[in-house]
Order: sequence, then C-alpha cells, then structure tokens
Amino acid sequence: MINKRGQVTIFVIIAVVIIGATISYFAFRDSFKIGGIPASIEPVYTSFLSCLEEDLSVGIDVIESQAGYIIPPDFEAGSPYMPFSNQLDFLGNPVPYWYYVSGNNLEREQVPSISSMEEQLGGFIEDKIDICRFDSYYDEGFIITQEIPEAKVSIQNNEVLVNLNMDLTIEKANDTALIRNHKVVVKSKLGKLYNSARKIYEKEQTTLFLENYAVDTLRLYAPVDGVELSCSPKTWIADNVFDELQDAIVANTLALKSKGGSYSLRNEDNKYFVVDLGVSEDVRFLNSKSWPNSFEVVPTKESVMIASPVGNQPGLGILGFCYAPYHFVYNVKYPVLIQVQDGEEIFQFPVAVVVQGNKPREALDVSAVEVGEPELCRFKNTLVEVNAYDTQLNPIVADISYECLGTKCDIGKTNSEDLEFPQCVNGYILAKSEGFVDSEYLYSTIEEGSVDIILDKLYEREINLKLDGREYGGNAIISFISDKSSKTIVYPDQKKVELSEGQYEVQVYIYKNSTLRLESTTSEQCMDVPKPGIIGIFGLTEEKCFDIEIPAQIVSSALSGGGKENYYILESELENSNIVEINTRGLPIPKSVEELQNNYILFEEKDLDIMFI
Repeated sequence: MINKRGQVTIFVIIAVVIIGATISYFAFRDSFKIGGIPASIEPVYTSFLSCLEEDLSVGIDVIESQAGYIIPPDFEAGSPYMPFSNQLDFLGNPVPYWYYVSGNNLEREQVPSISSMEEQLGGFIEDKIDICRFDSYYDEGFIITQEIPEAKVSIQNNEVLVNLNMDLTIEKANDTALIRNHKVVVKSKLGKLYNSARKIYEKEQTTLFLENYAVDTLRLYAPVDGVELSCSPKTWIADNVFDELQDAIVANTLALKSKGGSYSLRNEDNKYFVVDLGVSEDVRFLNSKSWPNSFEVVPTKESVMIASPVGNQPGLGILGFCYAPYHFVYNVKYPVLIQVQDGEEIFQFPVAVVVQGNKPREALDVSAVEVGEPELCRFKNTLVEVNAYDTQLNPIVADISYECLGTKCDIGKTNSEDLEFPQCVNGYILAKSEGFVDSEYLYSTIEEGSVDIILDKLYEREINLKLDGREYGGNAIISFISDKSSKTIVYPDQKKVELSEGQYEVQVYIYKNSTLRLESTTSEQCMDVPKPGIIGIFGLTEEKCFDIEIPAQIVSSALSGGGKENYYILESELENSNIVEINTRGLPIPKSVEELQNNYILFEEKDLDIMFI
C-alpha cells in the first residue's frame, strides 16, 4: 500500500509540473526564448542573418566576376607598345589580369590567394553590415544597436562560411537580447571554381597553349612565310591583314573547348580546338576586337607589305619563271578572358597573350604564383602620425600607403592613432580619399614623426560647349590636362567632368562629318630583269617597272574647330558654379588633304573662352 501511494504521488507531481509549464507558456509566450533570444525579438535577428547572408552572396558574386578581387589593384596604364593595363574592362567592370605585360615591358602577375580572397570578403561584409535595413522594426518600437564588426571568412569547395563577431543589441519593451557571434553559411562553389581557374592558369603559363593557338592562327590567316610564282611584286595592305587576323582570333578563341565538362567530342575535325585542362567544369575563352590589342609587322613601306620577286637577276632568265618569296615578322598582343562555369556560377580571369617575332613568349615559372606581401612591407616598426585635411583644413579620412624603391605598402587609414611604416629614406606617403585628388608627400620613415597632408576636393561640373558663340551638340573631344590629374570626355555623350583647383591646359577638338576622299595612289617600282631567250644567260637585262597601288579611302570625320587655353581653376570658381562653359572657334570643313593639314596648323593658334556659371 505504501508503494502504491508513492507511485500515485509521483504521477500527481508530474501532472502538476506539466500543467504549470503549459500555463506559463501561454502566459509568457511573447517573452519565451529560443536559443537565448526572446520570441518577440527573433524576427529581427532572423532579418539580420538574412542581411548578412545577402552581403556574403553579393561579395561572392563580385569576387567571382573580378578575378578574385573585391577591390581591384591600383590602376596601371598600358602604353602604345604594350596596350595592356593591369585590368580588362569587361562590360564596364574592371577585371584584374592574372598575367599581363606592363607599359614599360615588364611581365606582371597578380593572382590572388584563397587567404586574400577570404580577407577581402571579410572586409566587404564589415563595410556592408552596418547598412542593413530595419526601418519596419524601428516603426514597431525596436531599438537596434550594432558595434564594430569583425568578420572571418572561410572559403570551401562548395560553401563559404562567415563568422561575424559584433555586439548586436535588440530591445523592445521589457525584452532585450545581446548577440555577439553570428554565423552564416552560403552554398557556393567559389573555392572549387577558383582551384580550377588556378589549374588552367598554370597550364597556360607552363605550356603557353593560348600563344600556340595564336601562332597557328597567325600563320593561317596572315602572310608570314611563303613564295608566290610571280615576276612582279606581291603586296598586302597591313591594316587589311590585321583586320582579318583579328576576326580570326575572335572566332578561334571562342571555338576553344575544355576536355571534360559538358562538352562531348562528336566530330573528329573538332579535336584541334579541344584542350585537356584537367578540370571538370565548363570553360569558355573570350576575345573581342574592342579590347586593347597591338599588331605590328615588319618589313613594311608606308603600311604596304611587299614581297619582291627573285629570278629576274642576270644569269637566271633561263629558268623561264620568277618567284616572290616573303618573310614577315609579327608582334601580336591581345587579351583572353577565361570563364570557368559550374551551374549558375562563373569565375573569370583574363590573361595577356603575347606573340613576339612569330613565336610564343617564354613560359613563366608558376611554382610560386601567389601574390605575397613584399619584403619591405613585412617590417613596419616606425610610428608616424598622419593627418589628412581638405583645403579648408577640415579633417578627412584617407587611405594611406607608402611607396619606396618601387615597392608599395598598404598602411591603413588616418585616425587618432599613429600608423606603422617600414623604414625607408625618401619614400612617398600616398593619401587617397573618395571625392578628393590623390596626394603624395616625400617623407623618410627612419624616425618617428608626424605628417599633415592637404587633399584638393573634386567637383563634378557639367560642360556646356559653344562653337562661335552658339550651342554645339556635335562630336568633340575635351581634355583638361594638369600635373595632378587629367580628364578627357567625349562630348556630347559625356557632359560631366570632375575638376579640382589647379593649372590646366584645356583642349577642345571638334569633328564634323566630311566627304573628303583621299584618292588611290600608285607608286612605280622598277628593276632590271634578264632579257628573254638565251641572251639572258650572259647577263643582258632590260628594265621592267611595276605599279604598286594604295587604295582610296574616305575621311568621314575631320577636324573642324577647337583650340587650346591655359587656365588656372580656382576652388572658389568650382564651389560657386554648376556649369563650365567653353566657347571655341570653328575651322573650315576641309575639302582636300592640304586643307585638312592646314586645319591642324590653325588649331594651334585658336584660343578658348572659359566661364564658370
């Protein structure tokens, strides 16, 4: 009986506990916590995690489309000799080259590592997480506070993880939650695509398969080595050769396929375009005639390639025929954009293809391809206080770097704390801030000290162009050239320009439609050839002349106005105006080559009237 009473007592206690828990849930369910977060606050935190996930997804898209970079390296311009900058403009977006040749003919690589991509994604999230929108929750009475974020990103083959350390406080009425660690995982093949891209890049650098295809295309579509049975010179117009060669490069580059992926070989003739890259993803190769390129050929005479005949020399007339051998040497440079695709995701990176003297460039050693920190930048042991100001001495936040002996180190941002610099004599402190002209300051960092840097503010102003006092809406090229920064716009497609205080040379070139026809020209080339018959054996010759014709062309757009003016722009003029009005003078529309040449002479004498209104 005692045992039975004990069992009954236990059941009664359990029933009371269940009933009490049920009553408590319904009475306090608005404050009920799931994972330590009150139920009333949970929707806000869910929205925050969604924002974090969206920021990470956007960052992944950017880094895949920009060759592994959120912020591309500082722009480096190319040159007429080497047309590549360090970025390829693809549909308006800068895509850093993984391999290119600089304007001063130095080979460069800028291949990001996984760790640098993770660091960039982390910085991107830290910048974006502060602008998550909670407007609807603020209207409901929520108080949301975010502290300084610190993001750590891990890129895996099929997912990207972010661990964000940031105090997030959410309050409403009597409910409060403080969450310090936030984790999000996004399904993405970024890591897998990057690894495959690296394999393709290393394949290109070790085998130069793109350059070998370029050489084949060159020999198939352009005269390189050969013989023509002819006693008269064989001629080609270099511009026509280059145009046909460019079309062939675009088509043949697009025809390249990766062995594997979704491509299956059905036609034996297509094997030539199949490359074994050792990756399972689909790979595309792109080129465009509008991208920077360079085509050179020697020997030429005024853009005409000539193969002179052989067989008309004394003693060879008995052969009864002549032949024209030729050997042309080409330098060809153009970019190829490589896209690695798996499903909806595409990772892309460009490389420069370089053929020198009809041969592929020399292969690079890719055993240490990752971009590492320069040796100078590893030892930052000099504290320097750096302050940046505008021209009114208002403090501004600027990105600071240090350049010495050709090496550039990222230092940090101007703030209340001193910055750490590597030791160097006569280096330059570089300051950059959005909306201001970049500035540099000569400074030796062998001792601690302080530096104040003044940055000139940029003002975006509209250009109003007039020709002989009347509004002009035709084509023109307008340049503002200064030591600090130079700007050029194509008018009227572009009507705004960013200017700062300083000395400028303003140049305006106005072009109008022209029907000027440059007639075809014929030059005569004469040479001695053996006389026909047996007398040619004894060296008797006669003179024969051949005509070399350069075809006619139409000059559809000719210089018809413009001028130059040296002008010091004051900041007060920029502050108190919205429009820069430029009045220029017209030139006669040329009807002959002499008049066209005369326009360029007159252009140098024309001045401009510049007003800020």
